[in-house]
Amino acid sequence: QVHLVESGGGSVQAWGSLRLSCQRSGWRYNHACVGWFRQAPGKEREGVASMDINGTPSYSDSVKGRFTISRDNVENTLYLQMNEMTPEDTAMYYCAADLSAPPGTCAWYSEHYRGSGGNLDPWGQGTLVVVSS
Repeated sequence: QVHLVESGGGSVQAWGSLRLSCQRSGWRYNHACVGWFRQAPGKEREGVASMDINGTPSYSDSVKGRFTISRDNVENTLYLQMNEMTPEDTAMYYCAADLSAPPGTCAWYSEHYRGSGGNLDPWGQGTLVVVSS
């Protein structure tokens, strides 16, 4: 059975930093397209960052230069380092994976995903991030 569990959310002031973690069981991160997504109140879920099986990262324009996605294949953990945070980053953050993404398609999730499409399964339960001004 496949599981993802996020952690690391919390409250931070503007310009602060947080690091989210996503632990998996049941498969290997370097065998799948994986990503971080977020959903703010009243808005659709959007892609934030993704990483393909080769470890190539991609980012949405809204977080490029501030957020960094990484993975630890030994610890089976996916990370999202978030720096220079703004109140617009306030959202529930989720990790998810596409275990069947064709080569060259993983970046679509961070650059274009808006709540539907693709083949994201499983999802984690989410971790809340609140950024105050």
